[in-house]
Amino acid sequence: MRTANPTLSAFGRPQTWADAHGRKSLADTNANVMTIGGTVTATSILLGVCVAGAVVSWGLANSATYAHLSWPIGIGGMILGLVLGLVITFKPTTARFLSPVYAAAEGLFLGVFSFFVGNAVAAKTGAEAGAGGLQIGHTLILQAVTLTFAITAGMLFAYASGIVKPGRVFRTVVMSGVIGAMLFFVVALIMSIFGNNTLISVYSPTNGGMISVGFSVLMVAIASLVLVLDFEFIASGVKAQAPKHMEWYAGFSLLVTLVWLYIELLRLLAKLRSGD
Repeated sequence: MRTANPTLSAFGRPQTWADAHGRKSLADTNANVMTIGGTVTATSILLGVCVAGAVVSWGLANSATYAHLSWPIGIGGMILGLVLGLVITFKPTTARFLSPVYAAAEGLFLGVFSFFVGNAVAAKTGAEAGAGGLQIGHTLILQAVTLTFAITAGMLFAYASGIVKPGRVFRTVVMSGVIGAMLFFVVALIMSIFGNNTLISVYSPTNGGMISVGFSVLMVAIASLVLVLDFEFIASGVKAQAPKHMEWYAGFSLLVTLVWLYIELLRLLAKLRSGD
């Protein structure tokens, strides 16, 4: 099987797992294999680190003394997260060591991103950038976080109960959506470099137009469906007795999807608020 989340591609290469076990038979390594409980623990730790990083960078962005460091920290976190994400994706054995650092880097980026989304919406709606932006930011973040976990729980229930079955057609549709979204972003970015902001404008959190809002709804839907494929591949890894480090790799992969879902939800809520 193939997944719409590229970070989970390692679960489709079981022939590499024996090497990860030191070429021992998987039957001889039952105490050192991937489990659901271990995956939940790893994912929880990574989420905690990510939230802690976001709280720190949010505080810096809201500080009169250190506000000037917010953008360098945010952009630095984004770049570091991208680099570490690529390393972990191509070298899953590094997940147990690098995924916490990746989570912290993503948290630093999310905190700054969330802060400036709040201020942007405050400016668009006429509220004061300071107190008004902070209040709006708190509201948007709380709503986005709540919806992220609610959607995740809903997708997990739908998958576990068999309501949603990730068959071939399902995977093809979701993968097509993810690839289409990636291509659209690349084209929009290239056009913006040459001065045409028509496409890139749909990513603006203050663009409350129908097309922009509809685009965000579509992105939220795709990210939500990717969660089902994530659950499917994690379950496959546990069933196939993947090595222990794949618990951290699975947590990292889930975090990638959750961060994407949170960003899209925050952007959607900001657009709706801006359009009031």
